[in-house]
Amino acid sequence: MEESRNTRFASRLRTRIWEEVADPHNPWVATSARCHGYAHEAMIEQLDYPQTIYLLLRGELPDTRQRALLQRFLVAFCNPGPRHGATRATMSAAASGTRTRHLAAIGMGLLGGEHLGSAEVENAAAFIARQHDADPDTLAGELLARVDRNPDAGDLRIAPGFGTLYGVADPRAAGIARLLADTPGEWAALAWGHRFAACLARGGCGWLEPGVAAAACLDLGFAPRSAGVLYQIASLPGLLAHGLEAGRQGLQAFPFIGDENYEFVDPRPGANAEGTAS
Repeated sequence: MEESRNTRFASRLRTRIWEEVADPHNPWVATSARCHGYAHEAMIEQLDYPQTIYLLLRGELPDTRQRALLQRFLVAFCNPGPRHGATRATMSAAASGTRTRHLAAIGMGLLGGEHLGSAEVENAAAFIARQHDADPDTLAGELLARVDRNPDAGDLRIAPGFGTLYGVADPRAAGIARLLADTPGEWAALAWGHRFAACLARGGCGWLEPGVAAAACLDLGFAPRSAGVLYQIASLPGLLAHGLEAGRQGLQAFPFIGDENYEFVDPRPGANAEGTAS
C-alpha cells in the first residue's frame, strides 16, 4: 500500500493514436483530428474499413496484400452464427426485452470466453507463435498421445484453436482457413496451421475457427493480445444483427421446452430423479 501511495502518476493522459487540435476559443472542443498522423478528414474520403481498423490498431496503413487478407478476415468472422453461445445470449436478451443499446455488451461478454471465443483466439495465437518453428507432424503426434479419449470428457482440445467441434473436425473452419490462405501473399502462420491441422486429422481433429482467426491475425502482424480484439471487432455485426432480429420476433419465437424434456441429475450418492435413496 505504501508503494502505491508513492507511485508517481502522469499529469495528463497521453495517446499516440489520436491527436485533436483544440478550438482556440473553446479548448473543450476540437477543430480537427489526426489518427497516427493521418488527417481524419482525409481518412473519411480515402480509406475503407479494413484500412481504418489496421491503422487504428497497428499505427500504419496495410499494404495491398495485408488489406486484402484483412478484408477477407472481417467477412469470414462477421458472424459467430446462432449455434454460438454469444449469439444465443444476444438473441435471448433481445427477445426478452433488453434494449438494443445493451446487446453489444452482452454479446461481447460471452464472445470473450475461453471456449470458441476471443480468449481462445488469443491463446491460439500465442500457441502458433510459440510453435511456428516446430515440425507439425512431430508436435501433432506428441499432443495427440496426451489426449484424454474419455467419451465423457467432451470435445477434444489438442491445443488452443485445434481439436473437435461436437465430436468431429470442423469442416467450416477448414474451409475458411483455405479461403484466407488463398489470398495472394505469403502467410506463414496460416500455412503452418494448415500443416498442423492436416497432421491432427489422424486423430479426428483439425482447425477450429479461433485457430484460423489467430493464424490470420499473426500473418497480419498482430500480437496475440490484439488478435482476440480483432476477432471481436469482426464478430460484433453478426451478434447485433441476430439481436435485432430476435428483438423484432419477441419471446414467442423461441421454443418452450416442456418439463418432460429436462433431466434432473443429483450428484449426491444414491440419489435419483425421484429423490435420495434411503
